[in-house]
Amino acid sequence: MVNVLLRSYSCKDEELPVICNFLHFSLQRDLADFTAYSPKFTQDYADTFKTKINTLSELVEPKSETVELKTITERLYATMDNLLSPINYLTGYIDLGRSLIPISQADFGLPALRKTIKSRDVEAVLKHLHTVNANIVKFNEALTTQGLSAELTATFSDAVELVANDKQKQYEIVSNRKTVVQNNIGLFNALFEQAGEIMAIGKILYKLTDKIRLQEYTFSKLKKRVRHTGTTSTDETPDDQ
Repeated sequence: MVNVLLRSYSCKDEELPVICNFLHFSLQRDLADFTAYSPKFTQDYADTFKTKINTLSELVEPKSETVELKTITERLYATMDNLLSPINYLTGYIDLGRSLIPISQADFGLPALRKTIKSRDVEAVLKHLHTVNANIVKFNEALTTQGLSAELTATFSDAVELVANDKQKQYEIVSNRKTVVQNNIGLFNALFEQAGEIMAIGKILYKLTDKIRLQEYTFSKLKKRVRHTGTTSTDETPDDQ
């Protein structure tokens, strides 16, 4: 039986290096106070902490993969956006042939497809594309009579493969990142352990003397700052974490 190493930190993997970067900034600024408290806290100690942060930042968000994922996402959205004009054209052909096409625009799938493209809901876009393509095949003769071209038909049918392929590539990149992180949980736990040591001493130094600095050495406050939901109040009772 394989033993799975558990995370010792209560935040997202990608948040931990960011939180530790905030903490490193505070440590570097207050290093004289830390060194006066204990000779353990040297510049080498702070530099080692920063090196660990940089290493894990690259593990959780490799620069090459980040660029690739951005490129894929932009291409995926462009493929979907390029359907908006064809949707309008197809809508017109359905209206022209309404006596021969006994279903509504909604049942054809076009309004829902347009809506999900604008909301960037890739799963729903694929679902509604299948509906639209099925109806194009079903009513092809009537639509072709009104002016539907083979090129426009291909635009919708080709989009299914383009969207599905890019969605799969996104999944593979994200899945690979999760695997890499899981295989290096020990390093993440070690980083958090050092962060905990820094936060513990920060609380000793500033708990009774500096409420602002105290928040900078409190994990829950740092986590909120990363998530952009922190408070600027200085009279809160800080969490113990």
